[in-house]
Amino acid sequence: MARYTGPKRRLSRREGVALSAKDLKAIERKGAVPPGQHGLGRRRRLSEYGLQLREKQKTKRIFGLLEKQFKRYYDMASKVKGATGIALLQILETRLDNVVYRLGFAKSRNFARQLVGHGHILVDDKKVTIPSFNVNMNQTIAISPQMRDNTQVKKSLEEATTLPGWLERKATVGKVLRIPDREEMEQSVNEQLIVEFYSR
Repeated sequence: MARYTGPKRRLSRREGVALSAKDLKAIERKGAVPPGQHGLGRRRRLSEYGLQLREKQKTKRIFGLLEKQFKRYYDMASKVKGATGIALLQILETRLDNVVYRLGFAKSRNFARQLVGHGHILVDDKKVTIPSFNVNMNQTIAISPQMRDNTQVKKSLEEATTLPGWLERKATVGKVLRIPDREEMEQSVNEQLIVEFYSR
């Protein structure tokens, strides 16, 4: 699957939020100044469409997706009964790379994606190398034995904060207890703006 390989801090500055922990200091230091030589110039007030577009772009970039895949997830969510925005976030949160990140096995979603892609993650004791793999309820996610002593993984586990309520972890094995509720998902996203963007 294709992925963005360009400058990542530029994306954080464009969206005005730190898309990864590394970018947090840069955003705090420089403020939410858009990239480019005219970034400090006078900024126009965003239209309703502009706000919706920025929210969609921000969400897409937080989860490390490209346009086509994000639109496909939205189409899947729109077919689910209930609120489309919540369904979209649930699909994004239960991607394998995001679950690995939420369990604290990786410091960032990019590193989580790399762990999955290189075959270091087991789902129900079977190697899975697809970052977009959808994890279901009661499935177990574990780090492969050869990666348990990896310095980066150990550091991530030590620094991991409290887990969201829909996950549990014992050492290097995690489990999905249930589908996440809205308050347990990405808080910086306004899913209603995304629904409005695609409903135009």
